[in-house]
Amino acid sequence: MTRTGFAMLAAATALLALAVVMLGAYVRLSDAGLGCPDWPGCYGRLTVPRHEEAVAAANAAFPHRPVEVAKAWKEMTHRYLASGLGLAILALAVLAWRARGRLPVALPTVLVALVVFQGLLGMWTVTLLVKPAVVTAHLAGGLATLALLWWLALRVSGLGSAPQRPALARLRPWAWGGLALLSAQILLGGWTSTNYAALACTELPTCYGGLWWPPTDFDEAFVLWRGLGVDYEFGVLDSAARTAIHLTHRVGAVLVLFYLGTLSVLVVGRSETPAGRGLGLALGGALALQVGLGIANVAGHLPLPVAVAHNGGAALLLLALISLLHLLNPGAPEIRAAQAAAVPRCTP
Repeated sequence: MTRTGFAMLAAATALLALAVVMLGAYVRLSDAGLGCPDWPGCYGRLTVPRHEEAVAAANAAFPHRPVEVAKAWKEMTHRYLASGLGLAILALAVLAWRARGRLPVALPTVLVALVVFQGLLGMWTVTLLVKPAVVTAHLAGGLATLALLWWLALRVSGLGSAPQRPALARLRPWAWGGLALLSAQILLGGWTSTNYAALACTELPTCYGGLWWPPTDFDEAFVLWRGLGVDYEFGVLDSAARTAIHLTHRVGAVLVLFYLGTLSVLVVGRSETPAGRGLGLALGGALALQVGLGIANVAGHLPLPVAVAHNGGAALLLLALISLLHLLNPGAPEIRAAQAAAVPRCTP
């Protein structure tokens, strides 16, 4: 396979990963995460039981979790799509190893290991009854898979791989800092969602009752492991602990807004190419969209389409930062080799 073809396949797989992340958010936010109480099938079947006899048998086998067909189909559709993503990543790894020397093999191999671990997290999400630490890690793993697939596509394609002016290149550590800050905020967002704390504060800019900082319980809010056998569906924390989580996420959002907003302005101001200016504007646009969606979540009391879009906004911010880092780090060995091979040589 040519480098261009491989890059296009990696980009298409990244789009599939984005769809899986968005569908996973929809499943979680529509309370369908336990739509199938077992794994990898659904009530011991490869598909959702629909006929009367099959439903009766499923209810007898899982009396604590009677069949809800709509929720079960949401969960199984997500599993089918995630399985397709796993096969696509495996195909990328096989193609890379067959063309090693011309294509990078380390990153596709890491992706295979990551998607296997994601499968385990998906299983534990069900068997451990949507434990917040596991569900948050599952969300983080999905976004990490998306980010690495996009990085692979950019790295192999070589798009934007040109030396940058020193003023722009000096932003590289700040871009990495932005990625670290955004990653922490994504984890906070996942923790907020999985602990059902998104509506712990129902006002803006205050929390509730006109209070900027109501009673909170940070000791309980960030306990990562509470033992086995606890059903975490709809949350187990009291109001003070959920408020602590929500307020922490709000403070993180303000930090991300100022940091990435400043970075966006600096990238636009220091870029001499349309690609650089476009990435700076894309970063700023994705940031504005994400902040707007966060405000709409609180103002609208967490409408499902907005809540799902908020997950998509985090993914877009992540992709914008990955693209910016690629622009500022164009020296991958495979890119240099491809560029050298493309230079015409004069013979005496």
